[in-house]
Amino acid sequence: MDNWQARTHKFAQKHNLTHDPGVTALDLLSEFGEVAKELLKATNYGRHDPILDNPAIADELGDMLYSLCQLATAVNVDLDQALTAALAKYEARWQEKGHPGSGK
Repeated sequence: MDNWQARTHKFAQKHNLTHDPGVTALDLLSEFGEVAKELLKATNYGRHDPILDNPAIADELGDMLYSLCQLATAVNVDLDQALTAALAKYEARWQEKGHPGSGK
């Protein structure tokens, strides 16, 4: 388990914030929506480029990362191992097809 995942799990246990995977997945989706909302606000709904170093976006991304770590823990996935496998998969696709997409 990577450091972020272990830290969030310890925090959640300390404060009795562990939930079943379904609730945790919904929380992650909610946080994703909050990131999207901040990006929309930061670009004035696509009218200009986002302002870099936006504290509201950073805050929401932190919340989203926390929720992702909690979901991974809830379903017994080590995010460090999952990321390593994903990068290997993308590298193999890049070598085979010239891009990392699945082509599906």
